[in-house]
Amino acid sequence: MIQAQTLPQAKRILIVYFSHSGNTREIAQQIKNATGGDLFEIQPVTPYPEDYDTVVLQAKSEINSGYKPQLKTKVEKIESYDVIFVGSPNWWNTIAPPVATFLSSCDLSGKTIAPFITHEGSRMGRSVSDMKKLCPNSTVFEGLPVRGKSVKSSQEVVVKWLREIGMAPHQVIRQLPE
Repeated sequence: MIQAQTLPQAKRILIVYFSHSGNTREIAQQIKNATGGDLFEIQPVTPYPEDYDTVVLQAKSEINSGYKPQLKTKVEKIESYDVIFVGSPNWWNTIAPPVATFLSSCDLSGKTIAPFITHEGSRMGRSVSDMKKLCPNSTVFEGLPVRGKSVKSSQEVVVKWLREIGMAPHQVIRQLPE
């Protein structure tokens, strides 16, 4: 009989993300599936408009003014996590305002931050440097950019990145019958 056993996790992992179109949510789920980490969706109290042009204008205005929208919920016991994957769409070359709210409202001192950004050609932009400013006492990795149109087929890229940053996918040992 084959038994599956999950290897113990050396670090507690949290995957937080904001997703407007679903692309960032898809990558967050892939990271969860690979690492076994806990998942948390960042949601602003007031949702963003569905219309693309309207959300683009609103995001530009919020980013330019430094606006940080109020969030619906917060992560309970964030201090219990060692590694926090932070996902955002690339809006105007940086993280979405709800992600900036999350990062500035939590004490992430001593945590490892692993950014992942979905985009349509602008890659990471200045997302990493902006995250470093919001988390000055954290270790912030360079991150993973994933083009929006390829999120559904990006599992191999995600797993490769996880290995590169030392967060190898959570593994299952199969024991064969004797």
